[in-house]
Amino acid sequence: MSSIVLKTNARIAEIGAEAWDQLAGPDNPFNSYAFLSALEESGCVAAHTGWQPQHLSVETETGEILGVTPAYLKGHSQGEYVFDHAWADAFERAGGSYYPKLQISIPFTPASAPKLLTKPEAELDVKSILIDGLERACEQLNLSSAHATFLGDDEVELFQSHQWLERHDRQYHWHNQGYEHFDDFLAQLASRKRKAIKKERRTVADHNLRIEWLSGSDIQEHHWDAFFAFYMDTGSRKWGRPYLNRNFFSLIGESMGDRIVLMLAHNGTEYVAGTLNLVGQDTLFGRYWGCNQHIPNLHFELCYYQAIDFAIENKLATVEAGAQGEHKIARGYEPVTTRSAHFIANPNFREAVKDYLDEERRYVAKDQELLKEVTPFKKG
Repeated sequence: MSSIVLKTNARIAEIGAEAWDQLAGPDNPFNSYAFLSALEESGCVAAHTGWQPQHLSVETETGEILGVTPAYLKGHSQGEYVFDHAWADAFERAGGSYYPKLQISIPFTPASAPKLLTKPEAELDVKSILIDGLERACEQLNLSSAHATFLGDDEVELFQSHQWLERHDRQYHWHNQGYEHFDDFLAQLASRKRKAIKKERRTVADHNLRIEWLSGSDIQEHHWDAFFAFYMDTGSRKWGRPYLNRNFFSLIGESMGDRIVLMLAHNGTEYVAGTLNLVGQDTLFGRYWGCNQHIPNLHFELCYYQAIDFAIENKLATVEAGAQGEHKIARGYEPVTTRSAHFIANPNFREAVKDYLDEERRYVAKDQELLKEVTPFKKG
């Protein structure tokens, strides 16, 4: 691995679609050039939004790209779903400058995906070089920290070997046990839970809505218009300013429409609700939801039950329904640990964060065991 060059890239276009996707592979749609470049082209990810691209690449002297990682200089902690606001506050009160920091993640996306993207034949060496490069970037840019969030287990272990600190959190995923129909899934639930789900689905069915699954060229601009109105309403109510703009959705519709499933509910006159999903190699990723009228249980139907129907029909192994939400347990989604890794430059602050994370991991593990006891599946 001699004669290599570490570079930072202010735009993903400097690396290029062919080189990026060759390293990212087909498994996860959020790692794709199409998704990440749409964030940049639409202006959702840029210096003025506090997400300044700083993608790291490992290249040979002849320009062959051996590895990349999506990285951003962050001027805040919004849109990450792994919360470090308390760390920032503590560091600032102690006289330090927490921002900017380096964020290794998929912006606005709480879905686990590889972050050290490399050619398989030189995988481990290049991944270590990328981690070293991230640390070097912190040193050269005088950054307080670097944060690699929503990692795979193997990547966490590699970051740990470089003395990064491990952090745990929790999501809720649905797992396909080879079901042929939704009723096969229901048959695995305790009677009371099974009846509750049937009742929720009947409530929605009684409104005589038409549920559409749209992908590829079937998604037209008027579909995106309807969905964007739903997205803006939900985003404005939840966090004040939605992260994505209308152009972003058109861009991903054009560049990766075959990996999108837009689920919309129509009442015979207009669309009244919708949710956006992206399809991976064996996973359906649920992302955004919204509606323009209240229909009881429609959120559960579109975001959870329709996703299960789609996964069963398309023989997908998993549905990831986004961040947080213990209410997902009653609908067959099971608690899963998510993992991240953190590099803290200041040694004293690092020790304080380490102590905090040691305690937090114990809490998450204990809570995880308790939650597994209340899943709706038949016991034994």
